[in-house]
Amino acid sequence: MKTPNKPSPSILIWGAGAIGGCLGAAFVAEGYDVTFVDQAHDHVQAMQKEGLRIEGPIVTRRVAVRAFSPDELSGQYDLVFLAVKAHHTEEACLQIRPFLKDDGAVVSAQNGLNELVISKLLGHERTIGCFVNFGADYLSPGLIHYGGRAAVVTGELDGRTTERIHLVHNLLLKFDDKAILTNNIWGYLWSKQIYGAMLYATALTDEAIWTCLENPEYRDVFIALAREIAEIANHEGVRLEAFDGFDPDAYAQCADITAAHASLDALVAHNKRSAKTHSGIWRDLAIRHRKTEVDAQLGVIVKIAKQHHISAPLTSKLISLIHECEGGMQRDWNNLATLRSAIQEG
Repeated sequence: MKTPNKPSPSILIWGAGAIGGCLGAAFVAEGYDVTFVDQAHDHVQAMQKEGLRIEGPIVTRRVAVRAFSPDELSGQYDLVFLAVKAHHTEEACLQIRPFLKDDGAVVSAQNGLNELVISKLLGHERTIGCFVNFGADYLSPGLIHYGGRAAVVTGELDGRTTERIHLVHNLLLKFDDKAILTNNIWGYLWSKQIYGAMLYATALTDEAIWTCLENPEYRDVFIALAREIAEIANHEGVRLEAFDGFDPDAYAQCADITAAHASLDALVAHNKRSAKTHSGIWRDLAIRHRKTEVDAQLGVIVKIAKQHHISAPLTSKLISLIHECEGGMQRDWNNLATLRSAIQEG
């Protein structure tokens, strides 16, 4: 927090794509000391020459930034907002280590349970949890589309209220004035895992997120998938949290099916309000033609399920189908029908 008696933290955005770009640009606009790092040389060069542009219905701005490739970076930083794809987390942590102050911390502004990896490599005391659900896309070098507001949450991994978590929360309030400080960050992260699995399922088609969630023919698939992962979270002792229309209680094994449909209706309404129509997963498959984060995100869920000696047939089948799409399989409604077969298998 910026005060007359305390200097502003030095902030490093590691991964200046959709999430990191939006957060970092907001921090720069508020006068914070921010440095950007990205692996894409053309993106770095564009930011160096023309600044970072954020466009869309939420905010439009261009900010002058300091941007580097990892091999060009120097100095040490108080806070690192890690915003790389989940499967790049381990590599990024090893690169970040020399640039993180002894009393510094990494904020995992990612999708997945990446805090587990960060804390293992950099230390529990140097890891801060963060949950982001806003809609944004990397469009081209130097240009990010910010398409929809949504939940932004931070918290210490052990639920403590600390001076540094207030600092991070106040930073996030500069990005979104509804940002939440929680003592149950794992509850949000696991809830996002459930919703994230739904997004992976929508990416098996070429339809918009809300179109898939609204389609009555396949709602049973989304509900069964959500219930499967909610049950795994329950075995982990996690108290799930609600956000942006996602109601975790609706996907409990004992919940009435009407509650699940009501939650899906709310998720449809939320996604209809966003200018971001498709998930980043779909963009990886259809636009960028690159590997998704499925193993680093959903694969972790399957591993945790095995630790509890329970099965995760839908999640496992979904991972397999995403891999097939990465290999060029056509994306259409038939893939959701194939995913449904895992309900009977389970």
